[in-house]
Amino acid sequence: MFKFFSLSLFCFGVVCAYVMYTIWTVAQLFVAPTCSQRDICFTSYIHDKPNLDLYLYTSVNFKLKYQDSVVLVDVIKDFKYLESWEKVISLNVPQSVRDNGTLYLHVFALPSELSSGLYKQWFKIQESKKAVYFRIKLTQLHVPDMFFFNLLSKEDAAEGSESRKLVDSDHVRRPVTHLKSKVTMNMMTDPLQMPQKRIPQEIAPFMRLSPEGLFLPIMTYNFLETRISDLKLIKNVTEDVVVKYSPTYFGKLRFMVQLEGTVLALKKMGFSERDVDDIKSFFASTNFYLLCLTIIISSFHLLFDFLAFKNDVKFWRNKSTMEGLSFRTVLWRAFTQVVILLYLIDERASLIVLGPSGIGALIEIWKVVKVVRRRNSREALESEKQTNEYDAECMRYLSYLLYPLCILGALYSLFYQPHKSAYSWCIHSLVNGIYAFGFLFMLPQLFVNYRLKSVEALPWRSFMYKAFNTFIDDVFAFIITMPTAHRVACFRDDIIFVIYLYQRWLYPVDKTRIDEVTKLRQEQTTENDKKKN
Repeated sequence: MFKFFSLSLFCFGVVCAYVMYTIWTVAQLFVAPTCSQRDICFTSYIHDKPNLDLYLYTSVNFKLKYQDSVVLVDVIKDFKYLESWEKVISLNVPQSVRDNGTLYLHVFALPSELSSGLYKQWFKIQESKKAVYFRIKLTQLHVPDMFFFNLLSKEDAAEGSESRKLVDSDHVRRPVTHLKSKVTMNMMTDPLQMPQKRIPQEIAPFMRLSPEGLFLPIMTYNFLETRISDLKLIKNVTEDVVVKYSPTYFGKLRFMVQLEGTVLALKKMGFSERDVDDIKSFFASTNFYLLCLTIIISSFHLLFDFLAFKNDVKFWRNKSTMEGLSFRTVLWRAFTQVVILLYLIDERASLIVLGPSGIGALIEIWKVVKVVRRRNSREALESEKQTNEYDAECMRYLSYLLYPLCILGALYSLFYQPHKSAYSWCIHSLVNGIYAFGFLFMLPQLFVNYRLKSVEALPWRSFMYKAFNTFIDDVFAFIITMPTAHRVACFRDDIIFVIYLYQRWLYPVDKTRIDEVTKLRQEQTTENDKKKN
């Protein structure tokens, strides 16, 4: 009964079930409820496409209370709510906001026939039963980014010198108020009829009825499109902010509201702003098909990561000889994993990225310790000596090319590129060398395979799972924003795996072949039997 059962098959089934359930759940968000003849239904106010005016105010208060604290920023007559547009507005930033205070943008949408002459009387607009209102928090506490400078020059770059003074003046870097340079607002423009008893829970808090019984337009702030990179230090009394508008539809609005609740829950669990920012990057484009593709890809990426780790550990735990395996490639993989982990920490990468990288580094270090112990515990076998000779031969050829390139790259970075510190320069130089020439250190294993005319010693299950993840990374390279060097590295690894597959086809595994360790054990058993007889 359990003949075909395995942990890998079980995990694959769980992930498939999870993916199908998640896609079905997300798909339900995009299905609007329908009205039957027996239902009491609310029709959308914008069903007849009325003319609307838009009013933008700023205030340091969360709620509009005091006339003196409310400043009119802009009035947009005949608001084009069926089209996407953007506009640059200038804001006067009060001293209290520059002293780590908070600033809000209060937005009103009102029928044009009711808004004449009310732009200075926000309290009358607020009292109107046909006014649509929401607010956007324009400021956010954020730790200033470290300033980059040339290590060989004492002169600071003109741009960002104030940031460096701010950072240097604080022994403990603390968050200060930043302004969102770009904010996006949406309005649900679907001419829907909403049944009273089946209003979705994500939409219900935004529902307001006009005196005629129509539900008013739903306007919200799109938090997905505001990223950490959009935050800027407040340096002047007057600052510019880009206000973007785009119409949205029923399903997209529900999805954004649900995702916002998830993000708040993650923050309470201890996720940092950068972790949340990475999550937002996955869902910034809420095209349903792209969203489903992202869910499928990320789920299987996690599965293949787990299976690759599991099979890698299993292979090396049972491995009793280094026959056919490049010791220098094992050392190189451990070194590169540790350097990349330090680089990600220096760049303050999110836990989503750090987690798999940290686990991979620990496994590679464990493999090195295991291999070194075995090399020191006994004399090398003939087949291992032959493997070491081929390994050393390939590394000698590579050193003529690799070392000069890495040294020249590090010197170029030192003279012409800014860095946060000498440590940061060292880590970035090593990582650039790994990204640019790291695949060359995978060549010794290919060379050993070529000279031995065998690939039998390789952990093929682990390799195949890593190959699947490499191809998945290729897809992510188009979907997710990432450094160009890392994007190139994703495609670079494909070439190595294709060569491995070609060698596996070229040198088929002889399953009847007995390795040297097994031969020695058989001979030892035969000798013991003879002594007993």
